Amino acid sequence: MTAMLTLQNITKQFGNHLVLDDLNLTIPRGSIFGFVGENGAGKTTTMKIILGLLAADSGSVTIAGQTVKYGNTKTNQKVGYLPDVPTFYDYLTAKEYLTLCGRTSGMTKSQQTLQIPALLSKVGLQTTQKIGKFSRGMKQRLGLAQALLNEPQLLICDEPTSALDPSGRKEVLQILASLKNETTVLFSSHILTDVEAICDYVAILNDGKIHLTGSLAEIKNSQPHHYELHFENPNDTALFLNQNPLTWQQVEKKLILPSEEPTNIGLQIIKRLATLNLVPLEFKLVEPTLEDIFLKAVKK
Repeated sequence: MTAMLTLQNITKQFGNHLVLDDLNLTIPRGSIFGFVGENGAGKTTTMKIILGLLAADSGSVTIAGQTVKYGNTKTNQKVGYLPDVPTFYDYLTAKEYLTLCGRTSGMTKSQQTLQIPALLSKVGLQTTQKIGKFSRGMKQRLGLAQALLNEPQLLICDEPTSALDPSGRKEVLQILASLKNETTVLFSSHILTDVEAICDYVAILNDGKIHLTGSLAEIKNSQPHHYELHFENPNDTALFLNQNPLTWQQVEKKLILPSEEPTNIGLQIIKRLATLNLVPLEFKLVEPTLEDIFLKAVKK
């Protein structure tokens, strides 16, 4: 696993408030990495340190092997940044705005001609409408196009869907998901369903500390699953419970069985159903959601 972004022993304190406490994080190249935590957990402070806009009290940050230094934004040549609510010149069109950004950042005309139409197509903004008339979702997609203008190796998104309606969130998430393997995405959010939808790695931040980090699939597999069993006939439910040695919980019409070893337990259940000649209306293994994992990690 090649690292795109590494944070080592990052500590940051404001007055008597310890915001980041010996934070360590490694983000694999080409991944979409979810950085989750409640508001005030320290996510935005971490973003500012990565961007060289805020000095850590101790520790180091490297992007593609290059050390980030406070006040020296040279490493930001490798980085794109999308805030929660980007701001624009409302009197420009999307194309005019990106052209302005390209010109001020030193892009050649040939680069602008090649990249800007492609980016506008990627984010679905080929319109000649002025930015001032854009919806919030359209503005966020334009912010994403601007963040990708320098073809960054690392794209940092700080709560990019928090101010959007469901339709706008879906559009932004689809674009971010399409970037997998094109660029590394650090996706900071407190909306856990959004992170779960597109991220393949995740870190849970709480009170300035990383409580859990790794592949989302591996983290889910390491957590307890449970089986749900539902019979249409109450008599079948009673028969199954009377003839089953496992400890099931009955919640309304469903039977629930927590399981540390889902594969082995699943085979036992199937054999028991066959022995009793019972056909359930529903039988499924339910894995924990990211919200379940988060609440358990921070003990809420």
